[in-house]
Amino acid sequence: MKNVISKTLVASAISTAMLAGAVQADVTLVSWGGGYSASQQKAYVDTYSSGNVNMISYNGGLGEVRAQVESGNVQWDIVDVLPSQARTGCDEGLFEELDRSIFLPAPDGTPMDQDLMVDVPNDCVVPQIWWSYVPFHKADTFSGEQPSTIQDFFDVEKFPGKRGVHTWANAIVEMALYADGVAIPDIYDVLSTQEGQDRAFNKLDSIKDHVVFWSAGAKPLDLVNSGEVSMSLAYNGRIGGAVLNDGADYVTVWDGQVLEEEWLVLMSGAPSWTAALHFLVHASSTQAQADQAKWINYGPMRPSALPLMEAGEPWFNTGVNIMEHMPNTDEHMKGGILANPDWWADNGQAVNDRYAAWMAN
Repeated sequence: MKNVISKTLVASAISTAMLAGAVQADVTLVSWGGGYSASQQKAYVDTYSSGNVNMISYNGGLGEVRAQVESGNVQWDIVDVLPSQARTGCDEGLFEELDRSIFLPAPDGTPMDQDLMVDVPNDCVVPQIWWSYVPFHKADTFSGEQPSTIQDFFDVEKFPGKRGVHTWANAIVEMALYADGVAIPDIYDVLSTQEGQDRAFNKLDSIKDHVVFWSAGAKPLDLVNSGEVSMSLAYNGRIGGAVLNDGADYVTVWDGQVLEEEWLVLMSGAPSWTAALHFLVHASSTQAQADQAKWINYGPMRPSALPLMEAGEPWFNTGVNIMEHMPNTDEHMKGGILANPDWWADNGQAVNDRYAAWMAN
């Protein structure tokens, strides 16, 4: 215990020392807007006492990031990025590589980079959240036996009705292989073969005549509410937000969910470099990640946050339990698939082209 306390105090001292004698510059944090940015504001910004943090929204991608860095006129400090941008941006030198020793360990002393469900892809990233693609339906849609597996999503005879599916290949091809009997650890090896991709698309063909496509995140809820589809894939945060905030009677089928990473990065040449790094230490702590789940049901990337949340139930800000809505609990991960961003970087264009042709036929 003494060693754990010592590690925590040392990391805290290092992060505090970074600001010793420094001018407290305003930090600009760029994120996605909506309820997600609101959760970051509540959990990270409002609890930060060492300076001012201003949040602005963007539409993702590296276009503006690259333009700022290449022009030498960097306006942003911290950016919330998807896994592909986290890797590409670090490789291109758009983001700073960070000293990992300054970040706070878990309560048991586990270093931050070991307190994750995946390997850290590079030294530029700071953990943020897990979100997932997941099937759901209204509680009164089916009588008798209820959908409980990803196989049920693909079984329109057993569970009639149309299916809401997004207009890009990520997640749905992994789900298709899992529903067709491929073990989770083997999914990307199978998808790396022509036979495996054919198998995924053959499974997709089994529901092709029953699919309604969506591209906007709010659309799956509209499709299910109107009865146009009986089941739909959706972002878990959209489903959970409606249940937790509005009392919607949705049922999530966690089996076969595909989880995606989300990271924070520090821009190269950030105008408030020191203050921004200090804020990143705060925002990546176990406690801060647990606090974000008071406002949205995306899962903390640091598993050490989950026991804090469970012990503090009801954890959500409205006074209801949150754990049953978290994508990365042990129970929900039994049938969970961790997306492989590196595989998609190498194979995504060809698979998405084939998926686009599949939708059009």
